[in-house]
Formats: sequence, C-alpha cells, structure tokens
Amino acid sequence: MTRIVVFAVVLALLTWWLHRRLVRATGLSRPWSVVVDALLVALWVLAVIGVGSGEVFDTGWARPPGFAGWVWLGAMLYLVLGLLLVAVGSLAARVVARLRRAESTEQVDLSRRRTLRVATSVVVVGAIAAAGYGVAEAARPKVVRVRVPLRRLPPEFTGVRVALLSDLHVGPARGVSFTREIVNVINAEQPDLVAIAGDLVDGTVSRVSPDLEPLADLRAPMGIFGVSGNHEFYADDGGRWLDVWDRLGIATLRNQRVALRRGGATIDIAGIHDYSSPPPYEPDLSAALAGRDQSTFVMLLAHEPRQALEASDLGVDLQLSGHTHGGQMWPLRYLVPLQQPSVTGLDRIGNTVLYTTRGVGAWGPPVRVGAPPEITILELIRED
Repeated sequence: MTRIVVFAVVLALLTWWLHRRLVRATGLSRPWSVVVDALLVALWVLAVIGVGSGEVFDTGWARPPGFAGWVWLGAMLYLVLGLLLVAVGSLAARVVARLRRAESTEQVDLSRRRTLRVATSVVVVGAIAAAGYGVAEAARPKVVRVRVPLRRLPPEFTGVRVALLSDLHVGPARGVSFTREIVNVINAEQPDLVAIAGDLVDGTVSRVSPDLEPLADLRAPMGIFGVSGNHEFYADDGGRWLDVWDRLGIATLRNQRVALRRGGATIDIAGIHDYSSPPPYEPDLSAALAGRDQSTFVMLLAHEPRQALEASDLGVDLQLSGHTHGGQMWPLRYLVPLQQPSVTGLDRIGNTVLYTTRGVGAWGPPVRVGAPPEITILELIRED
C-alpha cells in the first residue's frame, strides 16, 4: 500500500507540472482550461487504480479503468519528454530575444505564445498517437523462430524446439483471456520443451492466480520448466507464486537442475531465482550445478541476462532469459545496457550462448513501441 501512496503523490506532482505546461504556459482560456484540468485529474485517478489493480484493488472491477490509466502513463512518457523539449526550446528563444533587445516585447511574447501553443499541440497529438500505436503493437504477440548453434550439444538433441515464454505480466491490465491466447499459440507450435523465464504476474496470489489457469494446458513431451522473475516478489511471496506454477504443471527450478534424456543422450536443464530475489530466495547457480558431470551440456533458465556473467564462469552452455522487454517503449531501450549485457536476441557472453526474449506481455502500460512482443521458438542445432 505504501508503494501505491508514493506513486500517487509522485504522479500528482507530474500532473501539476502537466497543468503548468498545457494550461498556464500556453495561456489556455476557459472553458478549455477547465476541461484539460478535469481530464488530467480523471487520468490521475485512473492511473492510481491501474497501479493498485491486482495488488490492492480487485481486478474484477479495477482492470478496465486500470487499463485506461496504464495507457495514459504510456502516453505521459512521450508527453513529458516532448514538453521538456518544448520548454527548453521556449527558454532558448526567450534568451535569444533578450540578447537581441527586441523593441516590442509584447509582440515577441505574442509570437512566442503562438509558437508554444502549436508546439504543445504537436506534442499532445504525437504522444496520443504513439500510445495508441503501442497498444495495438502490444496486443499482437508474434512467433519468432531462431536457430541456436551450440558447440557441445549432443547430436541426439539437434532439432529440439524450445518454446521460450517470459514477461507475461498478467494482473493489472491483462487477464485470463490473454494467457489463454498465448497458450494456444505455443501449443500450436508443438514444441519439444517449454521454458518459462519469469515475470508471469503483477499482483497477489489471491487476486491474480486465476489469470494463470490456462498454463495448465501447456503441452510439451520433454517437459515445462520455469523460474521466478523479479515481479513474482513485488506484491507477494515469490515462493507462493512458484507453488501456484507447480500446481499448474510447471516444474519450477529453484536453484536446481534436472536431467533430460533423448535418444540415449543426456543434457541438464538448470534454473535459478532472479538476480534481485530477496531472502530466502537468492539465486545460487553453484548449488544448481553442484555435483554435475562437467562434460554434460547444460541449459540455464535465468530471468535476467546479466546472470550470464556468472553462468559463463561456471560452464553454462546456453542461457535463456527475458526481463528487458527489448526496452518496451522507445527510447527506453537505450537505457537497458546500463544494467544488462544484452537487450534482445541471440548473443554470446564469454563461453555462454545467451538468448534474451523481448517477452510476450508488458510491464505497466500495455504499450510497446519499437519492441514488439514475442513468443520465441528456439531450434537447438549442433555447431561443428
């Protein structure tokens, strides 16, 4: 609840700033100034409902208004960025005018006000258009097929198809129907194995767990395995969430490994908790790999790409991750490398091949711009 209150206060300050830029700075007159202010307050309320949906508020009533609130937060990102540029430009124009000692200050101010109104209007239209496009893009997950060459892969495992699912983020804005859609797409691909790389939920077990029920229908002859992400720990105990997954038929790997056999050959699949998991759920790759035959190929499920740094040191051949969303909303992808060694796609970290999926859902705003959602089908092949 404290997190929701802090968010509400911060968002109120941003809303006040938007009032200053949209109403006061442009000299908007009545009745339009009243309309804009009333809309800003209404959107603030919807956003607070969205953030609390699935955690404080029941999704049964909170999800529809919360969805609208989250979309507003997506539009707000572009609105704030655009208005900051406009403000900087306006300040620069004012400084230049003063340096030139313009004769008619009133004329300059009128011209600046007209320019400011036009620029602000362009930013508002652009922010709304970007958010609208992002909602449409986020609602259409695509199947991405990738061949993954691996040096130590046993020949018997060549051609194995792994469905990688990550970052579903059901709860505040998405529900059971979205999960059902994803399950249907994965089953239609008939993968040999399903790997779940965390962040399936945003919310508490009591409010959001029904939205995961379709996962019980996932089918893969070699098994369905999953590891926690950071969001499993935000609103509830991550261990309780993993217990829910177990009941749905997902073999959760809690700093553990399992042997997979095919055609007389064996590989290990290991899984660790998220990089930032709180006690007693800290990731422990050494424990997951303890006692294994070093000559055996090992595939690791780890939510964050940066966990590949340790994986390379400990002899992991392949790591499957999510977490980054590919940045989710441009230009945020340029911030991801500040924390992670890979943003999206196939990469190599030291001795470990890493695949980072953009994920199928969206955190926060159900909006994706320049980072379309993906369900990944990885075909493992032996690299000669």
